[in-house]
Amino acid sequence: SYSCKYDGCCIIDKITRNQCQLCRFKKCIAVGMAMDLVLDDSKRVAKRRLIEENREKRRKEEIVKTLQNRPEPTTSEWELIRLVTEAHRHTNAQGSQWKQKRKFLPDKIGQSPVEPTSDGDKVDLEAFSEFTKIITPAITRVVDFAKKLPMFSELPCEDQIILLKGCCMEIMSLRAAIRYDPESETLTLSGEMAVKREQLKNGGLGVVSDAIFDLGKSLALFNLDDTEVALLQAVLLMSSDRSGLTCMDKIEKCQETYLL
Repeated sequence: SYSCKYDGCCIIDKITRNQCQLCRFKKCIAVGMAMDLVLDDSKRVAKRRLIEENREKRRKEEIVKTLQNRPEPTTSEWELIRLVTEAHRHTNAQGSQWKQKRKFLPDKIGQSPVEPTSDGDKVDLEAFSEFTKIITPAITRVVDFAKKLPMFSELPCEDQIILLKGCCMEIMSLRAAIRYDPESETLTLSGEMAVKREQLKNGGLGVVSDAIFDLGKSLALFNLDDTEVALLQAVLLMSSDRSGLTCMDKIEKCQETYLL
């Protein structure tokens, strides 16, 4: 039921109509609105849900229409897609065999933080030690991926270093996220070590682990193939907003090329 703070004496116009539901309702009835058009709470919620569903449906239809109207990639674009995909496959540990080759981090490791770090967070040292063993090879694979992209190698060395520093964690997180397994609720790091959320969090990543796991859950719905993942990585690499770059315009054009 509606109520009015001012004894039902509000002036209702275009500006004030949302300030008092009771007076607005009374004015609507006074000008002839039928009572059977008044919605109770459940009907109002259902109507709002229907509006949202229709809005989402229209949004998806627009996306599909846009994709359908896109021209077929040119020969040079197909060649770029092939190069980027191959760069990813050659630097992606275990490839499509990661589920068969992964090893689960024992449950006893990383389930409870034990040692405080300099910033006050607590870290399970055993889990941290396991993660440090795979971090260097993972970084090396990201660098190798970048070096296999023609447009990246054409950039000044200083810009290459800045781009790699900026994207390395992002690409490693993406590579872990696409290997989220909903059955075991684990991410597989570097194609070999399957870890649970708390293990990753207590092993040194803290709240970042939540973001990576949530990303993994979202990406699992899309079932991305190697080409899509490869292009995503190339887009992350060629981010012209990294601080200190000298060839920002060239890098931005490179990124646009990967946004096929």
